[in-house]
Amino acid sequence: MLSKLFKLFSGLLLLAAALWAGLLFAPKHNGQTYRMKVEKGQGISAVSRKLADDDIVYNRHALLAAAYLTGAHNQLHSGTYRLPANVSAWQILKRLRDGRPDTITVRITEGMRFSQMRNIINNTADIRHDTRGWSDEKLLQEIDADAPGRHPEGLFFPDSYEVDADSSDVQIYRLAYRTMQRRLQAAWDERQSGLPYQNPYELLIMASLIEKETGHEADRRHVAAVFVNRLSIGMRLQTDPTVIYGMGSRYQGRIRRADLQRDTPYNTYTRAGLTPTPIALPGRAALEAAAHPSTAKYLYFVSKMDGSGLSQFSHTLDEHNAAVRKYILKRQ
Repeated sequence: MLSKLFKLFSGLLLLAAALWAGLLFAPKHNGQTYRMKVEKGQGISAVSRKLADDDIVYNRHALLAAAYLTGAHNQLHSGTYRLPANVSAWQILKRLRDGRPDTITVRITEGMRFSQMRNIINNTADIRHDTRGWSDEKLLQEIDADAPGRHPEGLFFPDSYEVDADSSDVQIYRLAYRTMQRRLQAAWDERQSGLPYQNPYELLIMASLIEKETGHEADRRHVAAVFVNRLSIGMRLQTDPTVIYGMGSRYQGRIRRADLQRDTPYNTYTRAGLTPTPIALPGRAALEAAAHPSTAKYLYFVSKMDGSGLSQFSHTLDEHNAAVRKYILKRQ
């Protein structure tokens, strides 16, 4: 009698084990990928209940049992996970215990305008677009109520930013803003003496002008020197990218003489000194050039127009006019 009971009990155990194994290891076809979010501090019980409610696993208790048997219930990583259409409860558990949550990478390039940065973030999939309907001023106030001015241009560092899927886009802006504040403060603290900047924000403005004028490493510090030398003697900066920025939507790929003569707050042909705000998002190299211009006494430069991206720098107007004839007028 005892032998029969033992055999029956053993058989039931084997059947239960086989059933549990099937519920745990057999992939379940869910038709499409599933995005699962694990909140910080959330336990396996709540996670398994959500999976069961959404019909992603066959049985939440099989998942719970495996989690406690393996100790995985104390090893959940918060974040968002993208699960394939065919996935088993065991694969989910391993992902929660061992894998990283899915992340989204947003790439912001040096020289972009803030409006372009916003467009990229607004069109990035798998994040929450909490700021999409906000004005630039409201967004900046949300990031830093004590930000310099109400204009966000230039205040966000161009780089690649990685955030968890389903994160708020505010997180990306906050990361980029804080990164720029650190980079700018470092550039300001390490700047060479005698520069005509009253504060870090003016250094940032200068960096944005350098960023838009050249992308060539060999030219940046010389471009910075031209602008610094002009500011030091009260000469207008006369740089086309500022005119373009001031034109806004009127710019259609070409600057005409009338555009150079039309006064805007950003037209450095009609107004002396720096522009009221940056005109782009400057990168590390441009910040360093603004903080450490070359010691050359250049006052002019013109593109060589030879595909190299380099410019010809000149000390005098006569030298500059000769360079214009050589590199610009001759080609035209």
